Amino acid sequence: MNTTVKNTIAVVLGLVIGSAVNSLFIAIGPSIIPPPEGADVTTVEGLAASMRLFEPQHFIFPFLAHALGTFVGALVAAGIAATHRFKIALSIGLVFLVGGFYMVLSLPSPVWFSMLDLFVAYMPMAYMAGKIMDTRNGSSNSFGPVL
Repeated sequence: MNTTVKNTIAVVLGLVIGSAVNSLFIAIGPSIIPPPEGADVTTVEGLAASMRLFEPQHFIFPFLAHALGTFVGALVAAGIAATHRFKIALSIGLVFLVGGFYMVLSLPSPVWFSMLDLFVAYMPMAYMAGKIMDTRNGSSNSFGPVL
């Protein structure tokens, strides 16, 4: 398979799978740590209006969603990529970081959470995934003959 095509597929799959992991954590979070009494989390507007009711524990799953979604997406993309594994992992982190900036601007959250999220959940996770896959099996495809 052409290297460019394989790398493009790697990025697309990394974004899709990373987004799915993110969505999974966002979906299951409220069942494990229920939202505060009186919070409307069914709409973005309701969530924004209710944000003042949230306590630190309510930010655990959003942080995990962002960090693990980025990590898994970058790991998958770098594992499938034919070349430039580390750069591809970082590109996944950058896309998720842009999404994180959008959320910070769209949804009011405590400054401590915004800073933690933006500085820890995206690029450091992509960096770790890229380093793991960049060094694994040298330059061969880390996920074997899948792609």
